[in-house]
Amino acid sequence: MRHQNYACSFGCSVEAAIEAIGGKWKGVILFHLTDGTKRFNELRRLMPSVTQRMLTKQLRELERDGIVHRHVYAEVPPRVEYRLTAFGETLEPILKELEAWGSQYLDKLSALRSADE
Repeated sequence: MRHQNYACSFGCSVEAAIEAIGGKWKGVILFHLTDGTKRFNELRRLMPSVTQRMLTKQLRELERDGIVHRHVYAEVPPRVEYRLTAFGETLEPILKELEAWGSQYLDKLSALRSADE
């Protein structure tokens, strides 16, 4: 998805941020990269439900947006590593807050479902 022109009023910066890190797997990819550099297959092992095609697509979008850096080593077999850029590292506190909020949300959902039974 290409970025749109965000010459609009209140709320557009939130939409731009969600567009940049939204997507089914981007948040999880970024969260794992906060622990440091990862190779492609390390990310696949950490996220067994993601397809290779989708992981590649999400990583390319994050790279295009300057959030993730991809480093290809001139070796045989080829070795590729991914890490957060300096700009991507600014997402770390936001991702930690999202993790905390998500934990509270899951607890709330669990309580609501228990009450419905």
